[in-house]
Amino acid sequence: MADGGDALRSLLRAANTLLRQRRYHAALAVLKGFRNGAVYGAKVRAPHALVMTFLFKSGSLREKLQSIAQATYTHSRNLAYFVFTYKGLMALQSRLQGKKIPFHSFFAACIGGWLVFGDNNPINSQIIMYLLSRILFGLSRLAVEKGYIPQPKQDPFPLVAALIWGTVLWLFEYHRQTLQPSLQSSMTYLYDDSNVWHDVSDFLIYNKRTDSK
Repeated sequence: MADGGDALRSLLRAANTLLRQRRYHAALAVLKGFRNGAVYGAKVRAPHALVMTFLFKSGSLREKLQSIAQATYTHSRNLAYFVFTYKGLMALQSRLQGKKIPFHSFFAACIGGWLVFGDNNPINSQIIMYLLSRILFGLSRLAVEKGYIPQPKQDPFPLVAALIWGTVLWLFEYHRQTLQPSLQSSMTYLYDDSNVWHDVSDFLIYNKRTDSK
């Protein structure tokens, strides 16, 4: 029993020594990036899938749990693959050119995005839309910082909020099919289902009656 413990301690010491070697840092960073991508993807998707599935999806408990597990696995796997690809290509480009330049990041991410997130499925679609909203804000701020557009005299956020809500509700009311399915489900719950009730039970307690009255 003691021999087993000694072997394990020796293995851990060897692993720690390896991890501290600077010459392996780039390769090890790629592996840790894969690990972090998998963990972060699971942390982000699991609670979101849990809430959305039990709020809006029908089916048995088993089917709902399978749906949550599948969504979590897909998000976790894709993010892990992307981080692995991105960091690997970044390390390769830096090694080939002897230094890191801004184009490396763009090129590596483009390749990773094409390979990992190029499949048009619900999980990838949600991730891409999430990123799109962030980069639009980021590019707008960058354009102001670089002087390409003048600094607004007033905070433009209220106008942006008004235009976004006006547009999305117009699309929901008149061109619903253009919106992403989970957004349609959320808006149906908020704006359509709130128009229908029969008594106190489905006015205050439940969204919809489950009996045959």
